[in-house]
Amino acid sequence: MNLKIYESLEFSEVKSAFASYLRTVEGQKTLANLKPMTQQKDIQQAFDQLRDIENLGTAGYSLPMTSLGDLTPSLKRLQLEAELNLDDFQDIKALLRASQVLKDFYLDLEDVSLPHLAVYFENLETFPQFQGALQAIADNGTVEDFASEDLLRIRRRLRQADRDLRQTMQELLKKKADYLADPLFASRNGRNVLPVKQSFRNRVQGIVQDISATGNTVYIEPRELIQINEDIAGLEAEERYEIRRILRELANLLRPQVQVFQNNHWLLGHFDFLGAKYQYMRDRDAHIPTISSQNDIRLLQVRHPLLEEPVANDLHFGKALTSIVMTGPNTGGKTLMLKTLGLAQLMGQAGLPILAAEGSRIGLFDQVFADIGDEQSIEQSLSTFSSHMTNIIQILQQAGPFSLVLFDELGAGTDPQEGAALAIAILEDLRLRGIKTMATTHYPELKAYGIETQAVENASMEFDTLSLRPTYRFMQGVPGRSNAFEIARRLGLAEVIVDQAEKQLDQDQDVSRIIQRLEDQTLESRRRLEAIRDLEQENYKLNRALKKLYVDLERGQEAELNEARKEAQKIVAKATEESEQILKNLQAGAELKPHQVIEAKAKLRELAPETIDLSKNKVLNRAKKKKAPKVGMEILVSQYGQRGNLVRRLKDGRWEAQVGLMKMTLKEDEFEAVGKEAAAEKPASRKVSTVKRSKSQGAKARLDLRGKRYEEAMEELDAFIDQALLNNMAQVDIIHGIGTGVIREGVQNYLRRNKQVKSFAYAPQNAGGSGATIAIFK
Repeated sequence: MNLKIYESLEFSEVKSAFASYLRTVEGQKTLANLKPMTQQKDIQQAFDQLRDIENLGTAGYSLPMTSLGDLTPSLKRLQLEAELNLDDFQDIKALLRASQVLKDFYLDLEDVSLPHLAVYFENLETFPQFQGALQAIADNGTVEDFASEDLLRIRRRLRQADRDLRQTMQELLKKKADYLADPLFASRNGRNVLPVKQSFRNRVQGIVQDISATGNTVYIEPRELIQINEDIAGLEAEERYEIRRILRELANLLRPQVQVFQNNHWLLGHFDFLGAKYQYMRDRDAHIPTISSQNDIRLLQVRHPLLEEPVANDLHFGKALTSIVMTGPNTGGKTLMLKTLGLAQLMGQAGLPILAAEGSRIGLFDQVFADIGDEQSIEQSLSTFSSHMTNIIQILQQAGPFSLVLFDELGAGTDPQEGAALAIAILEDLRLRGIKTMATTHYPELKAYGIETQAVENASMEFDTLSLRPTYRFMQGVPGRSNAFEIARRLGLAEVIVDQAEKQLDQDQDVSRIIQRLEDQTLESRRRLEAIRDLEQENYKLNRALKKLYVDLERGQEAELNEARKEAQKIVAKATEESEQILKNLQAGAELKPHQVIEAKAKLRELAPETIDLSKNKVLNRAKKKKAPKVGMEILVSQYGQRGNLVRRLKDGRWEAQVGLMKMTLKEDEFEAVGKEAAAEKPASRKVSTVKRSKSQGAKARLDLRGKRYEEAMEELDAFIDQALLNNMAQVDIIHGIGTGVIREGVQNYLRRNKQVKSFAYAPQNAGGSGATIAIFK
């Protein structure tokens, strides 16, 4: 579209309202490059994806987006085999972490369909194989000691040299205290020096590194520190070289995946932008419109997006309607309504939600043109009329059948009669070419044009003659009135003067009375429409309540059905067992052939089939549903003898349960209900025993994961920590080895997420060092 329309309608300011919701630089770039689209499939795709995000929000989910900087330079350097710094690796770690979080979020989703975003989530790659290697880069932007054996050795020597330096410095401060200007060490040229008084400079042996501005203090590097400083400088050089080598190796490891990283980077920005659109839609009560390829516009309760408390209006620009002409006095809101239409159209075609009610519809235009405001050109010495006319001429030349044209004060700035004639001629040209146009004007001649011309409709903005203020309510189908006489009366102009003026315009007064009746009818229609909307909202709430009751009823029936089927199966099993016993007795007491026994068993099974279809039995349905596991039910975990409660059902059919201080994932055959529902099933005479927590025999405090695959190791770790918590252990040892670091990273990430872990750290050097981790529980 032409760039001028963005400035005329302040589209950039509208986009800025979405910026505060964005968390990533890539999302900000997407917003900055956002422009209205002209292909319906592209707009519909943007709406469909936003609808998926809305479905997530309705189900109680929100995208777990984290702040992410601009990784484009870092990934470009990685791709070009340039040297990466620590900040680059920090950015890449943040990218991989954000990708993993978002992918895990998608895999854990339940009961939410995302038909238009599923492929985006599935294309999001994760890289667990890099977790161990990238652990060498600490979160504070430094390289860890364990990144290599050489780095660990160098840093140990550095720490020892630093201790020697400090000890020697303390001794020198005591010995040379009388010669010093200040009893402390200073630093000059990267060397540790003593501030020696000028008069005692010969008493301190060493190298002069600096002299104070006054010349009273000489900064001397003592002879005792020269070798230590040299050693430290050499070790620091070795450390820098080793760090660069480590970073080069890491870069070579990551480089083959750079295109995947770039794709993840874009995907995260895309999801961030979708989340921002949903947040805006929720906070501003915006909605997703439908698209009409025939430019049948219907905006319900539409509002201007840049106003704090805008007035909502309905605007219908049907397929058969070509022009809407708004008349009326200044400050009534005509220009505001003109911009509201234009912005709703631009926002919708950009794939953004619009500030309008559900059921709104936008058109599909390849261009939107506007002549709004005073665009007088001082440099060209053009008058206001000339400036507007120049712009209008360009619009008439460029506008086509799929354009939307907006004119503010069409024909203003010249003789009223000539201006009105020009305005009608321009509107007529656009009407005959089938170009949708909305124009505002002061000229009363255009009211008649709107009434008499096919496919043209009058409109105005409501004015309250009692308060002498505009209400900013759009009145479609009703031409505007100047209200000059009524306003003059309210302000105190003599009645005789107003009457004389009215006599001069008797014919116009007839028109004004007609307009007044139309206004009254419009207000009555609006009141009825608002009443209908209130009724629709009540019906909507009632419909939701009925749907909830219906779902609850179905669930109850299913529970009773499950219970009835289980009871039936017990009866069948018991009857089969008794029949087999009878047949054994017969076979023992009579000479029956084997095939006769088999035939008899088959006939008995036919009388009592293993599977009984009781799906239409309402009593059995209720019994089935009553016994089925559900959220909140109290359970007994068979393996541990512990009580807990069901938290939620997972996608694979398993249940997540809260057992004491920890959460467990269980299959339905691994627990039994012991809550109120389960208690109701048991015979009254049966005494329910109380399960007490007792420490299991043979519980281990050490787990060895060396040689395990990553997935197998994580499963064993999860079971091991569960068992340790159940047995009230204070701490456990986990042996993971050093290797590539993947298992070690996985262990520490698990412990970091577990809320029952108070702290964890590597074992002492004599107990495994960085090849083992000790975890302490709360």
